[in-house]
Amino acid sequence: MTGTTEPFGARLRRAMDERGPLCVGIDPHASLLAEWGLNDDVAGLERFSRTVVEAVAGRAAVLKPQSAFFERFGSRGVAVLETSVQEAREAGALVVMDAKRGDIGSTMAAYAESFLRTDAPLFSDALTVSPYLGYGSLKPAVDLARANGAGLFVLALTSNPEGGEVQHATRADGRNVGATMLAHLAAENAEERPLGSFGAVVGATLGDLSSYDLAINGPLLAPGIGAQGATPADLPRVFGDAVRNVVPNVSRGVLRHGPDVAALRKATDRFAEEISDAVAAA
Repeated sequence: MTGTTEPFGARLRRAMDERGPLCVGIDPHASLLAEWGLNDDVAGLERFSRTVVEAVAGRAAVLKPQSAFFERFGSRGVAVLETSVQEAREAGALVVMDAKRGDIGSTMAAYAESFLRTDAPLFSDALTVSPYLGYGSLKPAVDLARANGAGLFVLALTSNPEGGEVQHATRADGRNVGATMLAHLAAENAEERPLGSFGAVVGATLGDLSSYDLAINGPLLAPGIGAQGATPADLPRVFGDAVRNVVPNVSRGVLRHGPDVAALRKATDRFAEEISDAVAAA
């Protein structure tokens, strides 16, 4: 099926320019539900998610629900996720589904149809995917994203220590795996304006990345701001000339201020302002 939606990259660029580049995660893990005084059940999940969407979706450029924390409740949890995605998009936020799917052939195609087909209950503006069955294994998701105006964020240089044994491994041509993924994405985004729809996940906690070519003409989803130790002021140093295309993700740094809606909004606005100021000063 062919969609008529404006490409994700163009929509993201506009949202970042209008609202600032902040992405707020929706991560309803058990400890955070407890901090909010909620039970670790579907009712608590629904209260948490609705509150975050109510507080944040009208002001952040992107919301990023982590699907695992909904899936653990079974079909009722997935139903809450469907509602959260729909309500966030209706409020004007773009939704990046953090599902990190990765497989081959018809299975990858089925994952893509779950999140990237416009009439799917979980249709999202973009999806995180894992390329470690080979970048070519993502082709069904790439093709469906293009057809429906959606995007992908491909794991490239993640901040978890274990990631290095794969992402820093050197290929026969002397280039490491992480750099190879960035090169693939640059090719996907060639000639796209104002921004390509195929982005990379690159940790904000990684320090100096000047040895990598981050100029992929696409967005760089950057987890690690807040609780993981990175700050908005770190972004220009980590991302260099590519900083204007960075989508910094904050989860606990915002979510810990709930369940008070006003406090969540204040934290969102503070991070958005600090990030925009850091990018503008770069």
